[in-house]
Amino acid sequence: MGDRFDALPKAGCRLHVSTKQADIMRPLNYRHLHYFWVSAREGGVTAAAKALHVSQPSISAQIKKLERTLGHALFERTGRTLALTAEGKIVFDYAEEIFRLGRELQETIHGRLEGRPMRLAVGVADTIPKLIAFHLLEPALALADPVRLEVREDRTDRLLADLATHDLDLVLADMPIPPNVSVRAYNHVLGDSAIDIFGPPLTVHRLREGFPESLDGAPFLLPAAGYTLRRSLDEWFESLGIQPRVVSEIEDSALIKVFAEAGAGLFAAPTVVGREIREKYAVERLGRAEGVTERFYAITVERRLKHPAVVAISEDARLRFFGDTDID
Repeated sequence: MGDRFDALPKAGCRLHVSTKQADIMRPLNYRHLHYFWVSAREGGVTAAAKALHVSQPSISAQIKKLERTLGHALFERTGRTLALTAEGKIVFDYAEEIFRLGRELQETIHGRLEGRPMRLAVGVADTIPKLIAFHLLEPALALADPVRLEVREDRTDRLLADLATHDLDLVLADMPIPPNVSVRAYNHVLGDSAIDIFGPPLTVHRLREGFPESLDGAPFLLPAAGYTLRRSLDEWFESLGIQPRVVSEIEDSALIKVFAEAGAGLFAAPTVVGREIREKYAVERLGRAEGVTERFYAITVERRLKHPAVVAISEDARLRFFGDTDID
């Protein structure tokens, strides 16, 4: 934040509040709060002025009024930039929730009045198997109130950026928010699944005896490097002292299964969709990758889930989907 903010109090400094002001709490001015929120979100007063089409001095004045109302400095100068104070971070978190709820209220009321379905914009990490994504989202379509589901598939970091700007309501991922991604959001664990090894019937029958050591030198279709499941499989192979013959490294999990259906090799997939995988791709289960699991997350800007469709997704995943483990 390289913005000028005149008469900025030092960090931790409590602004003077008169006795009269202390006795009678001022009502919160939400326009002041909105200017502060946009300034913090955009990275400075100058950027906020451009985003809101308001002069920079006007925004600075509104933020100062908010500080006087709250009795605390919300920004502090660190070198040539501005940063949120401890109180500013608290106010920002509340502002995020307040304005998110405001948008949700407008969308819900307008949708109901106009007979439109409730909107749910979901980002699905491209590392999540398509069958898993479908089953996780399916409960949103079964609600009494109709839901218009908008689904976007991309890399997790890009989806989290869209979540931060409120273009998405929810991100489904197979990893928590990475530590190097600066996003104010929360991880909600949906559940865990064991991992099974599948493959063409003839290959499975040949390798069933002596599994998992029989995988040494066996043809294998692996997820691309960097995928969570790929790292887990590499560690599992290393722990067993085996080295499958890597036929191909493929980013798309559905394409891996198509290759396997054509007889190209074995692959690993979550146990919870094992039955569907066998039926859809005419493959058989070879065995369990003991100790290897995959965890799935719903990532939102809410600490407590409130969107009816997101609540339905979370509850169904935890209470039903990840409890129906297919092991036969």
